Amino acid sequence: MEKIKVLLVDDNEVVREGLKSILEPQVDIDVIGEAVDGLDAVTKAEKLNPDVILMDAHMPGIDGTEATRRIKRSLPDAKILFLTVYGDYVGSALDAGASWYLTKDCRRQDLMEAIRVLARSNRAKVKKSAE
Repeated sequence: MEKIKVLLVDDNEVVREGLKSILEPQVDIDVIGEAVDGLDAVTKAEKLNPDVILMDAHMPGIDGTEATRRIKRSLPDAKILFLTVYGDYVGSALDAGASWYLTKDCRRQDLMEAIRVLARSNRAKVKKSAE
């Protein structure tokens, strides 16, 4: 089984470590990288080409919305899951190209399901275009 490649983007180390501790035990998920701000997210997304990017909203430098916009320009099929405590960022994130959003107080099962759904939708699209 091919693992779902996930890039974590959050300026808070504790949040990144917490997400990693939730995701790493999953047999079908592989955390392939971490980014500490929006610019780092763009660079790592282009380099690593993850299946799903977990994107924080509020970060120093360029925020999650602008990082999403830039990633979608270079990787139009990127699946970006906006993970935020700030509900007012959601509309702009979706407008910028985010695929889904959850609040940081979501249940871990909801986070896993969102990652898996996004990865499956991307893989189905790739498989269909290869036929």
